[in-house]
Amino acid sequence: MPWPAKADCAASFMEAKGWANRFASLQKDLEAGDPALLWLGDSITQAWENASPEDWRNYRPVWDHYYAPRRAINLGFAGDGTPHLLWRIRHWRFDAIQPRAAVVMIGTNNFGGHRFAAEATHGGIAAILAALAEKLPKTRVLLLGVLPSIRDDWTDAQTAALNAMLAARYGGSDKGRVVYRDLSGLFLRGLHVDPGAFVDPRLTPPKPALHPTAQSQARMAAAIEPILSRMLGERAGWKRRVFGRGLP
Repeated sequence: MPWPAKADCAASFMEAKGWANRFASLQKDLEAGDPALLWLGDSITQAWENASPEDWRNYRPVWDHYYAPRRAINLGFAGDGTPHLLWRIRHWRFDAIQPRAAVVMIGTNNFGGHRFAAEATHGGIAAILAALAEKLPKTRVLLLGVLPSIRDDWTDAQTAALNAMLAARYGGSDKGRVVYRDLSGLFLRGLHVDPGAFVDPRLTPPKPALHPTAQSQARMAAAIEPILSRMLGERAGWKRRVFGRGLP
């Protein structure tokens, strides 16, 4: 799958049938729906769609609890980096929708095989936010930092550097169009990344920790819930009716 020379240059995977089919299917969802909320990202975001008899990778109940009542649309694509999300935003037609909020979590794949560094990835995320502002000018954005992983020292350093850059540029206020949150603390045990918070070490054969378990993503959802609720302008009574029943 192609990666451009720069993290802020748009690139597609349209030659990959699965990627192209998902792009077209979600375009229909965007045209047919009236979402209050969009989720945009990579495989961590796409995982919200997954159901499994194994509770550690059964994400769908968490999505159904927090996001289905808000008519949310999942725009996550496995394998995407900043160039690919940028391309998707520029090429989807958003004319028929006016979501109140969007969650953006992208960048971890930039530190994979292509090895874009933190500064370059920061530029890619800035380009994504600019494209969203152009396409969806009334939509507020909750920007999430890149989650910690257990891959190599270079990736650890780039993740920390990128999140510091994002905090410096977008942090400090919950009243702007873009609100930033770093959820890294949810994945730490003491000062170290907790492998038990991730799916990958449980696979056969085990892989480096990168993708959160369903329980970890439930903690993420709970952590950002107050911010999203404010962005969506929800009333307390509505929240009691929707969330009072709790997760299954």
